[in-house]
Amino acid sequence: MAETIDVQEQAIGAGSIAALALVAYGRFINETLFGVDATTLGLGAFAATFAAVALLHGAYGRRDFAVSHAVSAVGLGLVVLASSLLPMLVGLVLLVGAGSYTARTTIRARDEATEERETASENA
Repeated sequence: MAETIDVQEQAIGAGSIAALALVAYGRFINETLFGVDATTLGLGAFAATFAAVALLHGAYGRRDFAVSHAVSAVGLGLVVLASSLLPMLVGLVLLVGAGSYTARTTIRARDEATEERETASENA
C-alpha cells in the first residue's frame, strides 16, 4: 500500500487562517489594509485557497475535484467583486453547484474507502 500525504488539509488550514486573520484585522484594528477593505482581502484569500486546492487536486489526478474547486474559486471571486446583482447571483450559483458536487463526491469516496477497509479486515 502506498503511503500518501494529505496536503489538502494543510492548504485549507493555512488559507483559512490567512482569511480569518484579514477579517479580524479589518474588524478590530483597521477597516482597510493598504487601502483595500480587509474583509474583501480575507474573502479573496479564501478564494485563493479554493484555487490552490484545485491545483493540488489537478496535480494528484483528481480532475473532478480540481474543476469543482476551481469553479468555487471563481464563484467566490464573483461574489466578492460583484458590483451588481447579476454577477453576485452567478457567483452564488457557481458556489452552490460546485460545493454540492464536492460534498456529494467526498461523501461517496469516504463511504467507498470505509467499505474497502471493512472488506479487507474481514478477509484478513
